[in-house]
Amino acid sequence: MSTPGRGLPDPGCPLCAGDGGTLLVRGGAWRVVLADDPDYPAFTRVIWSAHVAEMSDLGRAERDELVRVVLAVEEVQRALLAPDKVNLASLGNLVPHLHWHVIPRWRDDRHFPEPVWGRAAAGREAATEARRASVAALLPAYVDAIARRLG
Repeated sequence: MSTPGRGLPDPGCPLCAGDGGTLLVRGGAWRVVLADDPDYPAFTRVIWSAHVAEMSDLGRAERDELVRVVLAVEEVQRALLAPDKVNLASLGNLVPHLHWHVIPRWRDDRHFPEPVWGRAAAGREAATEARRASVAALLPAYVDAIARRLG
C-alpha cells in the first residue's frame, strides 16, 4: 500500500502531466513508453502511474507487479535486440516520480561503458549511427513484442 498522502497527481510533475514518452502499453497501475532518445531508440521507461517517489512507497504486490513489468521489458530487449548488456536504473533525481529505465547497451554504442547520461566516447560516430539504424529497424517488432507480452 502506498504511503498515506502520496500517490496523488502532482501538477508540476512531467510524468503525472503526460505519458513520459511514446506510449507502448498501459496497465492498470503502470505504463511502458519509449523514451524517444535519438541515440538509443529502444530506451524504454516503465512508469508507475501514481505519483510516488520510491519503491518502498509501494506495497509488496505493487512492487512485485512493477518488477514483473521491468523484467518483461528486459527479456523482450534481450530476445529481440541481443544487446551486450541491459542497464536498469531507477534514479528519479530530476523527476521524483517512480520509474525505471530499461536500456539496451552495446559495446559500440555512443557512451559504452559509461552510463547513457555520461561522457560520450570519441571516434564512434559511424558505429553509433549504424547501431542506431539497426535498432530503429527492429523497433516495430520490439513495440509489437512489448504489446503482446504486456498488453
